[in-house]
Amino acid sequence: MSNLVSKPVLTPSIADTDKKATFDTAPNKLSIPAYLQKTYWWAYVHPRAVRIFEREWLVNLILFGNYAKLRNSALDEIGRQASGRTLQVACVYGDLTARLRERHADDAALDVIDVLPIQLQNLQRKLAPDSSVSLFQRDSAALGFSDGYYDRVLVFFLLHEQPENVRRRTLAEAFRVVKPDGKIIIVDYHRPGRWNPLRRPLQTLLRRLEPFADDLWQHDLEFYFPPDIKPTSLRKQTFFGGLYQKIVLTF
Repeated sequence: MSNLVSKPVLTPSIADTDKKATFDTAPNKLSIPAYLQKTYWWAYVHPRAVRIFEREWLVNLILFGNYAKLRNSALDEIGRQASGRTLQVACVYGDLTARLRERHADDAALDVIDVLPIQLQNLQRKLAPDSSVSLFQRDSAALGFSDGYYDRVLVFFLLHEQPENVRRRTLAEAFRVVKPDGKIIIVDYHRPGRWNPLRRPLQTLLRRLEPFADDLWQHDLEFYFPPDIKPTSLRKQTFFGGLYQKIVLTF
């Protein structure tokens, strides 16, 4: 049996929050990765960050009005009544997870991982009490779940926030835990076309605030895949003049 199906353990800090969702502590206490502490303390780690960024209008502004389009494009890959098990790798600001749960059948499972307890607690507050979403404190680069456990894996705007070595391990873990006939959906930044007026100013801004995002302008995402990965199909779609991308892999 997978260690995923063991009885969830609520942490004291959120055990009394009406059980909006289950929260499973990691087998060993996880430390916050150094790159998160150093580079993204202002966006995800500090309590004030959650209060500031958990506003859908702000998320949409950061994505130049494309949040709903990108979210819905990812959800369309899930379908209307998905069965089986889905893994969302990392929490996100906005209503992605709630909408994702709506796309699942009643007996389907949706699990969400994040390395930051504060992000899991924030997501728990956003979910309805009967949402049946399980939250796990895990590092995306070392999930600890069984091989081939999930029917589908969603990675939404995470990879651009990770240094290359972590990004490669995150992708390797996503490929490892998906079933042989499963699907992986990735939405993230992409190198915009040369004619895109946002190309230069946004690249300058990202290099200052999100320095690892520049990697996705220099290489296609396939560059970071494990060399032994052989998907049955790889489908790519770009948005907003090439600034964003969706990649769908089936196995």
